[in-house]
Amino acid sequence: MIAREPQLLSDEQMKAFIVDGVLLLKTDFSPEFHARLLEKLDTVHEEEGNPGNNILPRIRELRKVFEHPVITGALTSVLGPNYLMHTHRHCHHNAMPKAGGWHKDSYWGYDRIRNHHPWWAMIMYFPQDTPIELGPTGVVPGSQNYESRTFEQDDPAEEVTANGEAGTFVLIHYDIWHRSTRNRLGKPRYMLKFEFMRTVAPESPSWDNRSGEWSVPESALAMGTPHPELWQDTWNWLRGEIGGRYGMNRVSEQEVARLAGDLSSNDERAALEAAYRLAAAGDTGRDALLEVLQASNERASLRAAYGLTACGAAAVNGLTLALDSAASEPIVNHAAFALGELRYYAAGSAAKLVSLFASQTPRVRRTIADSLGMIGRAAKESTVSGLIDALKDEDAAVRFTAGLSLVKLGSAAEEAIPHLAEALEDNNRYVQGHAVEALRYIDTEQSREVLLQELIQSRWCPSTTKASTF
Repeated sequence: MIAREPQLLSDEQMKAFIVDGVLLLKTDFSPEFHARLLEKLDTVHEEEGNPGNNILPRIRELRKVFEHPVITGALTSVLGPNYLMHTHRHCHHNAMPKAGGWHKDSYWGYDRIRNHHPWWAMIMYFPQDTPIELGPTGVVPGSQNYESRTFEQDDPAEEVTANGEAGTFVLIHYDIWHRSTRNRLGKPRYMLKFEFMRTVAPESPSWDNRSGEWSVPESALAMGTPHPELWQDTWNWLRGEIGGRYGMNRVSEQEVARLAGDLSSNDERAALEAAYRLAAAGDTGRDALLEVLQASNERASLRAAYGLTACGAAAVNGLTLALDSAASEPIVNHAAFALGELRYYAAGSAAKLVSLFASQTPRVRRTIADSLGMIGRAAKESTVSGLIDALKDEDAAVRFTAGLSLVKLGSAAEEAIPHLAEALEDNNRYVQGHAVEALRYIDTEQSREVLLQELIQSRWCPSTTKASTF
């Protein structure tokens, strides 16, 4: 079968995704395709239970879903052409008359700092007709940037549900607030969730980009929560620019002081917009952000870190100095996060991050491992050696974060191959899975040999079941 060219998103679709964090995707699969897949899902669930992370090899037809040009095009547009399908995937089965709780998906149980820039995304696939009465997933558009719920009611007016005919696909920002809605019919409702990760930071637009100009889409005008600076920063970042808005807005000293005060606000929407407006204010805004970063208010410090990611090279020195705040775990954690988002600008800080690694808490070590992957090839010697050490950390989340970061380095991480081979024996499924992916993306003769041997030995047979063992 010849793969079709990805059907890339348009400028308007990308702008809508930046603002809303959700897009509905339509494919041309036949109703019979979804019906056959649904029948197999029913059989597997009834006879074997939920296949969990093995759903893709167990239901082989799913491979066609993720080869469809609408799906590959949407993922390429948001995450770049070298995106990774994550080791974790799940079949959600809902027959409950009560709605699920609002939540953001975790990164497997650890408190990772969430990126406003789309490094991660999810595809939700509904293989059966899913009217509102069957309990489709609900999301709150625009909520991906907020740590807290910005809506008070459990049934907010702004909720959008993924109801539709069989074969409805929803692309969401990984961090969006979502839930399962009430299944009033009591019949099984499946939702197949697959996660995807960007492996290469954007250097140019990966969608069907026709104009470099940012404009606010209609969905944002209706939202009533404007984020002109945050949204434009994300648009610029997706086009390959870091800190492109730095110093673009003239702001008085009084306004800088007011915005700095807003970083501590209980209104998270106002606080985040203040952070990105301070970045656009130039040096005075940057200095205000650095001051709040090192203050005692942990929530305001994180918001300042987000603003500093939009300052580009101008923020690196201040953030590197903040790494010396050894008495304050949050400050070091937030500074390490922001340096990672600054990527090649922070190459000179990679050795400092590595030197801090052994003395930090697991939470900070996870952030450092993540940031070393983002800095990547720009400081190859430091990042590779630091990530090899992280592969052997006592904390499983540090280890599997190191594997994902080595994915980002590709062939530059060749030195890590024997250590990744050892990680294939780890007792954590995601350390194993991420080691497999890192070997695949390193893509040398040696890594391919190790990978091929592992995949042959661990091959899954989709026809083997409890009822048919050979």
